[in-house]
Amino acid sequence: MTGNDNPWAQAGRYMSLGILPPAGALVGYAIGYLLDRPFHTHFLYLVFLALGATGGVAALIRELVRETKDDGS
Repeated sequence: MTGNDNPWAQAGRYMSLGILPPAGALVGYAIGYLLDRPFHTHFLYLVFLALGATGGVAALIRELVRETKDDGS
């Protein structure tokens, strides 16, 4: 554990992990959409959507690896 044995804190930490990939995808889509408008393109939202989703999954994996190292597993 990370030093906090409170079950509510653990539940909150693990629930936040499920939000990382969709939040990254949403932010990436928003950035791409906002860049598409001034540049008059129609593909940047897809590029940034993929980058955001990838970043969200990478953050999820990073947190899970950190959590397993703390558990000693």
